[in-house]
Amino acid sequence: MHPLQFLVPLDQLTAVEPIVPHLALALVLANFATRFLAHRSHVRQAEEGGEEAVSRYLPHSITSGAVVLASFLYLLVEPHGGMVLTVLVVGMFVTDFFEFEARKVEARTDKPLERPNGSLVAATLVLLYAAFQSLFFVVSDYWNLIV
Repeated sequence: MHPLQFLVPLDQLTAVEPIVPHLALALVLANFATRFLAHRSHVRQAEEGGEEAVSRYLPHSITSGAVVLASFLYLLVEPHGGMVLTVLVVGMFVTDFFEFEARKVEARTDKPLERPNGSLVAATLVLLYAAFQSLFFVVSDYWNLIV
């Protein structure tokens, strides 16, 4: 019994169900790439124009939103794994928000911009869990020996 069986349009999700974990992993990797580009952009903006010049990096905002949507989609096709991934992704999303505000404060006080350590840790947790869900077939034999 599927927990969302009463919603008829969700039956069409079974066609994309096998690729959703791989999609989530690909988006998390893209988010890591844009995260580093965003930090480099913020450092450059802070050096050139101070706090007023520091703005959100659009590609990173897009990939962050896409990771959130992919985790919600994974929640529909795999409720348990999707819930864990969604909690981690929402935590990463909130951490990104506060890290950006911290970069603005550092630019305002003329301090050198630090790496966004909190969001890097949160993104690493998301990456590890998305990789576990996506690449489970690699460790499934060992996992079944333990569990």
